Amino acid sequence: MKALVIGNGGREHTLAWCLLQSADVTEVVCIPGNGGTATLPQCRNLAMTLDDFQGIARFALVNNFTLVVVGPEQPLAAGITDYLQGQGLKVFGPNQAGAQIEASKAWSKAFMVEAGIPTARAEVFTDLNPALAYVEQRGTPIVIKADGLAAGKGVTVATTLNDAIQALKAAFSGKFGVAGQTVVVEDVLLGQEASVLAVTDGTTIRPLLPAQDHKAIGEGDTGPNTGGMGAYAPTPVVTPEIMTQVQRQVLEPAIATLGHRGIHYCGILYAGLMISPEGVPNVVEFNCRFGDPETQAVLPLLETPLHQVMLACIEGRLADFPPLQWKPGAAACVVVAAEGYPDKYPKGMEIFGLAEAAATDALVFQAGTRRQGNAIVSDGGRVLGVTGLGDSFKAAIANAYTAVDHICFENMYYRRDIGYRVMG
Repeated sequence: MKALVIGNGGREHTLAWCLLQSADVTEVVCIPGNGGTATLPQCRNLAMTLDDFQGIARFALVNNFTLVVVGPEQPLAAGITDYLQGQGLKVFGPNQAGAQIEASKAWSKAFMVEAGIPTARAEVFTDLNPALAYVEQRGTPIVIKADGLAAGKGVTVATTLNDAIQALKAAFSGKFGVAGQTVVVEDVLLGQEASVLAVTDGTTIRPLLPAQDHKAIGEGDTGPNTGGMGAYAPTPVVTPEIMTQVQRQVLEPAIATLGHRGIHYCGILYAGLMISPEGVPNVVEFNCRFGDPETQAVLPLLETPLHQVMLACIEGRLADFPPLQWKPGAAACVVVAAEGYPDKYPKGMEIFGLAEAAATDALVFQAGTRRQGNAIVSDGGRVLGVTGLGDSFKAAIANAYTAVDHICFENMYYRRDIGYRVMG
């Protein structure tokens, strides 16, 4: 079979690589892809924009592609699944109605309340002054969230009143475009964050291995939030007992409530959780797609062929699908970024040492890269995701950093403390 992967990040390189681990998958085409997918055996890129639904459908149909996998949230929110399904294609990714669970934090918060899913108290605002008054009355710390899609950068955990005021003013002044015209203000949840990505056919839902990521740019989880600077799996903070709670109190009610709303949800449902010190999971947010960089830590541990899981979801037979099989041990992904990210950063730096890094006990997933002649150059803020595997977290993390040590490009930046919580 042949698969089409939509997107150009580290997540999409990982998806393409994982699909090709099966002998059943003969070819993967990435739209538009990156430098990594351009050099991956049995994979090639197609220069096409993510909003060219008609062109994507035509290519898939003419070339007999069996499966379309949508990576990023933006085309899902724009309705790519609805269009491609309307052309008779098999698509792994929720429809536009389902993608609202990520595309609008206000919609998602109301949905969680309706479903009885544990989450923080919140209020929604469309004007600055009422939001300022609420924050002053509620006090800090408090969380300010742009309602719409902001590439993982629309959330501020304000520890002082001034921080909260500045975050609100930034959102309402247009920093996030239309995504910040509505703002969700919610109470802070205490504990450790964790990510549970689950596959679903709209009726049955099954979690993948739980992961933890590092969202902050700085070591010790300091500084502004990013799309993610590293991740590891399976995180021990999500014990089997907590995973049972997540299944019963989060995943199953979410799918049931989507069904009650008339939304058939097929694809990944990603629950971003806060696990309290007492071991109680609350939902911070839902996402409608694979996480990035969690995917780079979770999928390399998957033994079950990924395309089989996806087709079972698309064809509505997940309930009868065998239990997912996983490799023993752990995985850790270190994100290598361009200095200046998540703000302004340079592009076009040639990347050296990729072959040497790949020759170690690690996988190098390219994100913000492009092929330029025979060279690979940087083309984004998060440039690479280097994943180490091992029989323990200590071994996996060490393998990741050993590979990173081989890589070099101008203005290169990465955190040196990925996985510090599991190293004790």
